[in-house]
Amino acid sequence: MAAKRIDGRAIAAQIQAELAARVAALKTRGVTPGLAFVRVGEDPASKVYVGRKEKACAELGIISETHVLPEKTSEAELLALLAKLNANVRLHGILVQAPLPKQISESTVFSTVLPQKDVDGFHPVNVGKLMLGDATGFRPCTPAGVMELLARSGVKTDGAEVVVLGRGNIVGKPLAALLCQKGKGANATVTICHSATRDIKTHCLRADILIAAMGVAEFVKADMVKPGAVVIDVGVNRVPDANSKTGTKLVGDVAFAAVEKVAGLITPNPGGVGPMTIAMLLQNTVRAAENSIN
Repeated sequence: MAAKRIDGRAIAAQIQAELAARVAALKTRGVTPGLAFVRVGEDPASKVYVGRKEKACAELGIISETHVLPEKTSEAELLALLAKLNANVRLHGILVQAPLPKQISESTVFSTVLPQKDVDGFHPVNVGKLMLGDATGFRPCTPAGVMELLARSGVKTDGAEVVVLGRGNIVGKPLAALLCQKGKGANATVTICHSATRDIKTHCLRADILIAAMGVAEFVKADMVKPGAVVIDVGVNRVPDANSKTGTKLVGDVAFAAVEKVAGLITPNPGGVGPMTIAMLLQNTVRAAENSIN
C-alpha cells in the first residue's frame, strides 16, 4: 500500500492564509511588512528561487525589493549595501541569496545582517537562540518548514527516533536541534548521519522519521526505510534526463517511486518541503514587522 503524501503546497497555503490576517492587522497600524532580496551574480537557480519569493510576497501584500549585484562584486561593496538595508526602517527583513561568489564570505555576510532583520535565521545570534531553545530568534526557513509539515500532518515526534541525513548548517544541524528541544512538536531522539557515518542503512532502518538533506540524488532507497516510517525529502538535485527538453530533471534525495511503497507518510518532490521554505520566510518577515512596533 502506497504511503500517504504530505501536501506541502496545501499546508503552505494554510500558513499564508493565516499570515494574511496578520498583514492586514499590521496595515491598520500603518505598517506594511518589507523584505529586501540581495542576489550576487546570475546563478540560474538563485534567479528562480528569488523570483518565487518575490511572487509570494506580492500575493501576501508584503513589499519586496530586489538588489542584483554583478558576479565580481567585492565583499566590501556587498557589506556597504547591507548597511544601507539595515538602516532602512521600511525594511523588516533582509535575505541574501546563496550561493555567493568565492570572493565573498557567507559567514561574514550572514553576520552583517541585523539579527532582527535576519529572516533567514543565519545570524550567529539567531543560531545561538535556536540552540538554546529561545523562541524569540528566527528559525531557518527550511528546518522550520519541516517542523510545520510534521506538526500539521499529525506526526508524533515525542519520543520518536529521528534520523537526519546531512549535517549542513542550513538544514541538517538546525533541524536536529529543533527536533530534540524539550517542548511540543519536538522531544525526539535524533541521530545525524553524514559522509563519515558507518553503516548508514542500519541507522535509517531504525528511524520512525527519516529526513534526507544531504544533497545526493535519490540516495535513500526502499530497503533503507522502516515500513510505515515518515520520510521527508529536503534534497534538490539536477540529474541527466534524455526525455527532458533541457536534458536534465530535478529529483530529491529519496528514490520516491520505490520508497513510497514502504513509507507511511512521505513528501513528494516537488510539492513537499519547497513551498514550506517560502511560507516560513513570509512568516519570519511578518513577525519581524510585528516586532518592530511591539
